[in-house]
Amino acid sequence: MRYVRFGTTDFEVSRLGLGCMGMSGSYGPADDAESIATLHRAFDLGVNFIDTSASYGNGHNHELIRKALQGRRERIFIHSKSGSIRDETGATRGGGSPEYLTMVCERSLKSLGIETLDVFCLSRVDTAVPIEESVGAMARLIEQGKTRYIALSEAGPDSIRRANAVHPIVSLQMAYSPWERDAENGNLAACREFGMGFMAYSVLGRGYLAGLFHAPDDLPADDGRRRSDRFQGDELDRSKQLLAAIEDIAKEKGATPAQVSIAWVLAQGDGVIPIPGAKSRRHLDDDLGALEIELTTNDLARLDALRPADPSAGPRELVTGGRA
Repeated sequence: MRYVRFGTTDFEVSRLGLGCMGMSGSYGPADDAESIATLHRAFDLGVNFIDTSASYGNGHNHELIRKALQGRRERIFIHSKSGSIRDETGATRGGGSPEYLTMVCERSLKSLGIETLDVFCLSRVDTAVPIEESVGAMARLIEQGKTRYIALSEAGPDSIRRANAVHPIVSLQMAYSPWERDAENGNLAACREFGMGFMAYSVLGRGYLAGLFHAPDDLPADDGRRRSDRFQGDELDRSKQLLAAIEDIAKEKGATPAQVSIAWVLAQGDGVIPIPGAKSRRHLDDDLGALEIELTTNDLARLDALRPADPSAGPRELVTGGRA
C-alpha cells in the first residue's frame, strides 16, 4: 500500500480509503458480520482511512466501526461527517448550528467509543447559519480535544475560502468520477489554494461505472437511481458511451470496469483520495486492484472527452435544503 500526506495534516493515509455508508443499509440489505470482516480485511491490507457519518443508519455505522476498531484504533484515521437534521418527510433542514455540531460530535465520540475524532466534517453548508459560525464551533471542538482536524463536504469555493479565514480546513469531500466532474468547476482549485485534501466519493457512479447495470430498466422499479439526470434523454446515450469505453479499457488491461473508474480518480493527483464504498470483502478486493492499474495519457483523454466537466454549470455547493 502506498501512503500520501492528507492535506495539511501530519498524517499519511492509504492511497485508497474506504467509504462505510453501504454497511448501514443505504444500498440494500447489509450483513454486519461481513461488514466487520470487510473492515478487518481493509485494515490488514493497509487501508488506514475510513469515512463515516453520524447519520448513516442513525448511528448504526458508528457502532459497527466501534466493533471493528477494537485493538486497532491507533492505526486508523477516522473521518466522520456531522450528518444533517431531517424532518418527518426525510428532507434536510439544517445542521450547521454550533449547538447541533457540538452535540453530534460528542454523540459520535460516544458511539465510536473513542476520545478524539481524527477529522470532524460539516456534511452540508447550512443556509440558515453563516459558515463562519459553523466553522467557529468546529474549531472550538479542536480546542476541547474532541477532534484533531475539521473539514467540509459539498462546499463551494466561496464557502471554502470563508471557512479557511476562520480556521484551517483540512479537506473537502465531494462526488467525483469520470461520470461526475462538477468538482473541476472551482471546488478542486479552491482546495489546492489552501493545500486541502480532496476526498472523492461515488467514484463508481453509484454502481453504474462498475458495470453493475447498463440502463435504468435494469434496476428495481423503486430504485432512486432511475431518476438520475444521467439516465434521461441524450444524457443516457452519453452515459452508455462512457461505460462502453470504460469496459473496453478494462478488457485491454485485464481489469474490471470498477478498477478502471477508480484508476481514473487516482490519476487526478495524490491530493485526490478515492473513498469507494464496499460492504463485502469481494468488492473491497476488486476496488484495491485499481492501485495496480496504469491508465495511459490516451486512456485518460478518451474518457475525458466522453464526459467533460461542464464549465457552464459553475461551482457546485450542496446545502441543506437544496443546491446553491
